[in-house]
Amino acid sequence: MPYDANVLRRAVQRLEDASRSRREEAERRRRAAYAREPRLEQLDRRIQGTMAGLVAATLRRGGDAAAAVRAVREENQDLQRERAVLLGGLGLPPDALDDRPACPLCRDTGWQGAAMCRCLKELCAQEQIRELSKLLDLGEQSFDTFRMDFYSQTTYPGRGNSPRGNMELVYDVCLNYATKFGRFALKNLFLSGAPGLGKTFLSACIARTVSENGFSVVYDTAGNIFAQFEARKFLRDSPDGLDARDETRRYLNCDLLILDDLGSELTTQFTQSALYELVNTRLVGGRHTVISSNLSMEEVAQRYAPQIASRLDGEYHILHFFGDDIRLARKNRL
Repeated sequence: MPYDANVLRRAVQRLEDASRSRREEAERRRRAAYAREPRLEQLDRRIQGTMAGLVAATLRRGGDAAAAVRAVREENQDLQRERAVLLGGLGLPPDALDDRPACPLCRDTGWQGAAMCRCLKELCAQEQIRELSKLLDLGEQSFDTFRMDFYSQTTYPGRGNSPRGNMELVYDVCLNYATKFGRFALKNLFLSGAPGLGKTFLSACIARTVSENGFSVVYDTAGNIFAQFEARKFLRDSPDGLDARDETRRYLNCDLLILDDLGSELTTQFTQSALYELVNTRLVGGRHTVISSNLSMEEVAQRYAPQIASRLDGEYHILHFFGDDIRLARKNRL
């Protein structure tokens, strides 16, 4: 799950800052205890010395190495017992002055070998949600806050179902897609319908849930995405071109890409090429994508090249949104 470099950098910085704060707090506790009971500082120094002596004894050649190890270990245990008694006299537990990492799995490094530890994954998820919130209103947008009562229960002309009944089906698919991400039968979704029917809201719900479950998620509008592909091609080695290269890598390689408002961009030969690269690369790589659009699949076929339309129609599960604009309905209820 290739997190954005800025997300990972901020998460690592938070981990390092928290670890440093804990070490500084532990040192303050030690100094306060030493001030109350100076013998503790002497004991800690001697205990450190016995640990070094234990290593030396195990490496000793000749003589009775086992006896040397035993003697050092017994001395260490005597010192530990005296230390525990002194700490108890101060009303402190035996491990009160020990350095204890917040994460015992990685000892606050963020990594278990070459694998990212869950503590760093959690921080990455938090930073990713913060990043997504710059473009999506994630504050109140979640599956728990989705309102079905804004959708009519009257059968919609030409659909054979009511907007409410249809949205219950759409909601169920989106919820399962997000909560079972990577295990759900559907890999790609195409949210199709007029503005104001909940496409962006449900996209935000998916983004939040998938991100909270530890996957890398990138959300952006079609216009912004194609602008980055254009900058990558035409600005090349300039600072903006290098930034665009990094951005397009994010679009191509993240676990979940949410492309919002496909069809709002100015369609040119270049945007057609960029869209094909984006869709095809992610399909070949087995990566998941959610696309929202005001276009129907028939309009997609009219607007985009056949190789694009066929991939969207064949590889994406289409969710239809219909009904009255719920933003107006919400406004009228205020």
